[in-house]
Amino acid sequence: MINCNPETVSTDYDTSNRLYFEPLTDEDVISVIKREAENGDLRGVIVQLGGQTPLKIAAALEGEGIPILGTSPDAIDLAEDRERFQKLIQKLGLLQPENGIAHSAEEARAIVDRIGLPVVIRPSYVLGGRAMEVVHQITDLERYMRDAVVVSGTNPILIDRFLNNAIEVDVDALCDGTDVYIGGIMEHIEEAGIHSGDSACSLPPQHLSDEILAEIGRQTSELAFALNVVGLMNIQFAIREDKIYLLEVNPRGSRTVPFVAKTTGVPLAKIASRVMAGEKLASFNLKDLDLPHVAVKEAVFPFARFPGVDVFLGPEMKSTGEVMGIDRSFGAAFAKSQQGAGVDLPLTGTVFISVKDEDKQAFVEICENLVEDGFKILATGGTTDALNAAGVPATRINKVMEGRPHAVDAMLSGEIQLVFNTAKGAGAIKDSFSLRHNALTNKIPYYTTVSGSRAAAEAIRALRQGQLGVRTLQDYLADIKR
Repeated sequence: MINCNPETVSTDYDTSNRLYFEPLTDEDVISVIKREAENGDLRGVIVQLGGQTPLKIAAALEGEGIPILGTSPDAIDLAEDRERFQKLIQKLGLLQPENGIAHSAEEARAIVDRIGLPVVIRPSYVLGGRAMEVVHQITDLERYMRDAVVVSGTNPILIDRFLNNAIEVDVDALCDGTDVYIGGIMEHIEEAGIHSGDSACSLPPQHLSDEILAEIGRQTSELAFALNVVGLMNIQFAIREDKIYLLEVNPRGSRTVPFVAKTTGVPLAKIASRVMAGEKLASFNLKDLDLPHVAVKEAVFPFARFPGVDVFLGPEMKSTGEVMGIDRSFGAAFAKSQQGAGVDLPLTGTVFISVKDEDKQAFVEICENLVEDGFKILATGGTTDALNAAGVPATRINKVMEGRPHAVDAMLSGEIQLVFNTAKGAGAIKDSFSLRHNALTNKIPYYTTVSGSRAAAEAIRALRQGQLGVRTLQDYLADIKR
């Protein structure tokens, strides 16, 4: 194993026969492999289990005559190269959000005029969604093109139509060239637009029909065969109005593989390694599983250690770790995931709500459930009017810019135990920064999406009913019919 980060093996020191603490560059990796080849017959190198970095050096390895086990460098490039991949998608008849590639501010404006706002905009060839933004207004687009990135012929800007209120889905699958096995279909709890590394997700999915799940399975198989995948692959879809849009395909293991393996008991990485070495999936007797439990993956954020950072979630990844909650129901599993992430959900008290106009209707039901559970609702003007009009008792409190006493004063005096805040556009997000910042510094749980807020309300109900029990992971896995 070659890895410049010793922490990756600090708890698994017997994973490999030899461990090289070297930078993952073409030159260093090739020299290590050539030295290893002196010890015997070099069968090949696995590049699928180390994220994006090994994929980028696969072509250089192949150029030196080093065999790549599993998916070939050309197939990796087919998935990574936007124009080649787009041709493949059109050939397969799959849906993608409308998109374009801009090499200048003028081109970017022309693409947005063609596909319409809002759009997701990002530089090409970046990791973790760096400098990625959802743009709702032309002024934000102009600011982005002027300030955020350097646009050039070699580093163009990628622009995609943003799918409002879509459900994002992650799929981890195995392929050997003959068969495809879907390890898990995960439904993101946060809606599309939040980086997949920052979004909580549920396995099995909670809000997708059998027809949609079957179609996701069909499209996954088609893509695996079309890309000549041998080993692991990860696909991200968005579901909107019963239409399935393809967002991204990664011909490698993703960060969700350990989560899926723990939830299902199927050792995906081990099977993938053996498939890459030449075994067939048929020899592993894998079956589709009907899970009697729900597992929730939740991101862990370092916000408490970086006081100036905004906790608002978006397309740029901010999390530094993950935890997992597992139980019989979604509410209990989500509650456990929050506890694991260090979020202490309240069982009583007051919830402060300030949400953008298009979210107000969705919060009516959330607030009805919280009031039923004994919570009081404090809200800003427009949100209070919308809740009261729907018959939900809510008390108005000032926004910070409207003068004192305002919402932050109420937080500082201990009157608020939970915060739900959604915002749209750079201006509104900036205006509500002090709200989220004070929630963070005063250890008040906060949620910045509709779906995250809904999940938190379900978790609170599960906690109030005392549903959380402790079982070993092995006990949950023993209940699966195989």
